[in-house]
Amino acid sequence: MLTRTSTIGNIWRYALLSLGALVMLMPFLYMISTSFKAHAFVLELPPRLIPSAPTIENYQRALTTNHFGLYFLNSAVVSISATTITVVLSAMLAYAFARWEFPGRNVLFYAMLGTMMVPALTLIIPQFVLAKQLHLLNSRWGLVVVYSAGTAFNMFLLRGFFEEIPQELLDSALIDGAGPFTTFWRVALPLARPALAATAIFSFLGAWDEFTWALTAINDEKLYTLPIALRLFQQQHGTEWGLVFAASAVAVLPTILVFVIFQRQFIKGVMSGAVKG
Repeated sequence: MLTRTSTIGNIWRYALLSLGALVMLMPFLYMISTSFKAHAFVLELPPRLIPSAPTIENYQRALTTNHFGLYFLNSAVVSISATTITVVLSAMLAYAFARWEFPGRNVLFYAMLGTMMVPALTLIIPQFVLAKQLHLLNSRWGLVVVYSAGTAFNMFLLRGFFEEIPQELLDSALIDGAGPFTTFWRVALPLARPALAATAIFSFLGAWDEFTWALTAINDEKLYTLPIALRLFQQQHGTEWGLVFAASAVAVLPTILVFVIFQRQFIKGVMSGAVKG
């Protein structure tokens, strides 16, 4: 039974959480609101969150100028490819570290975790030199390979999930004639769907939003991804905030859709990896 004190405490807790959520959402809501305003009403005082005369002209201009559709396609191809490779590699590494015994397993595992402490910017020069030697500069594959290399966190997340699969279940698959790869592919992976969904979301967001390496490795304008395109778009239309915000809203829409679609699996996967691992 709830007491008066606990009820008041819950009210304050929810009030603070609601306030925090509002503070976090305000910049996004202002961006969406401004994207539907004509240029003459962008800087109106007092500012209005709900436009008095909403228009989609900014979205029409954003989608039909500066090859925005091509940049969107480049980001989609690179992000989906990198996400697919990252999920597969991370799952295979995590399963090996969780279920197999081999010399140097712990040393290799903690060495991979140690790479998470290295700032990404410090690796730009080695990555550039290596990509140049492999002829991966100024290509989508150069982005995909680098984005797929950061599997340490995803591997750590999936390892905790694979460790909780009952050994008897895997042994029964082996008794039925399944080899190690078949056991991994048909038994372990289906059970790890929530963790795989979380890994896919993290990987997609990282690849979709990455800017520094894409700016360093890509020189051909036709291969630009959305983060670079938005930067150029802002430089060209810096004072037209409605147009800039419309382009930003289109760029952020896929990440929101991915999270909304996989929200339940994402939360379950993160909790499983955190608690069980």
